[in-house]
Amino acid sequence: MKRDLLILFALVGWALALPAWGSAFAVSLGLSCLMYAALATSWNLFCGPTRYVSLATAAFFGLGAYASALTLDQLAWPLVIALGAAVAALVAAVMGLLVLHLRGTYFAVLTFGMTELIAHAVTTWEKQVTGTVGRVLATVPEPNTVYLTVLVLAAGSVLAAIAVRASRFGLALAGIGADEQRAQTLGVDTRLVKTAGFALGAAFAGAVGAAMSVRWTYIDPHTVFNPFIGFQTVLIVLIGGAGTLWGPLIAAVAFSLLAETLRLSMPQLYMMTLGLLLILCVLYLPGGLASLRLPRFDTASLRAPWSLRR
Repeated sequence: MKRDLLILFALVGWALALPAWGSAFAVSLGLSCLMYAALATSWNLFCGPTRYVSLATAAFFGLGAYASALTLDQLAWPLVIALGAAVAALVAAVMGLLVLHLRGTYFAVLTFGMTELIAHAVTTWEKQVTGTVGRVLATVPEPNTVYLTVLVLAAGSVLAAIAVRASRFGLALAGIGADEQRAQTLGVDTRLVKTAGFALGAAFAGAVGAAMSVRWTYIDPHTVFNPFIGFQTVLIVLIGGAGTLWGPLIAAVAFSLLAETLRLSMPQLYMMTLGLLLILCVLYLPGGLASLRLPRFDTASLRAPWSLRR
């Protein structure tokens, strides 16, 4: 745990120095890296140990973005971020109580369906209330403020992951992933633990959405509820190593750099690269890239592809 904290401290120090010596493009690239690092780490916080595959990240990100857009003129910036996290966590708790009794493909498909439902509900609400779709953010904080906010969220998600791994709550999540019925027999309130873990991960996604919404200055449901945000988050974690601490973070940085290099000029090549790496990991490195060096929650899960065990 001490080693992890030291590594995190060093990475935060390097990220803090980036705006001082980096160009505007470098800072923008760093912001993308931090965004996906926070999303991947928060997704992995719950889904890694439990082996649930959630496709609802885009829903929580979008809810946080819209919470920010609606309150940016009325609330202080820290309260806007907190509101985005709270809205996402509340929706995740309700969603979790409804669908967390499912597993595997059923859970993944249903969370994706709920993401689309939320996106269409927001679109319908905007058409009915405002007569248009999309919002212009006229008042936005300074770019350095946004960068530091996302850095704090990324570091906070890693700190939360470290704390969860060292707690009885993390042990309960790992027990659910290994054998949920046995965990229930041993006295774990699996429904409560799963809902709390799901909501905790969603809170970070909502906070990141609230912070990143001002980067675009104009948002609409198609932008902030984009399924690609959720799919790329899952792919980053699976390729980096689900259940590991640093694997998803390293993969998030690598793929953010790759995205900025290829997505605008050769978007199809970027998607093909993602797909190829995922196939190679499933076939030859089921524990992800991090399994080469880093420990997992449950080393027994290396015996078969993580994403195919349930």
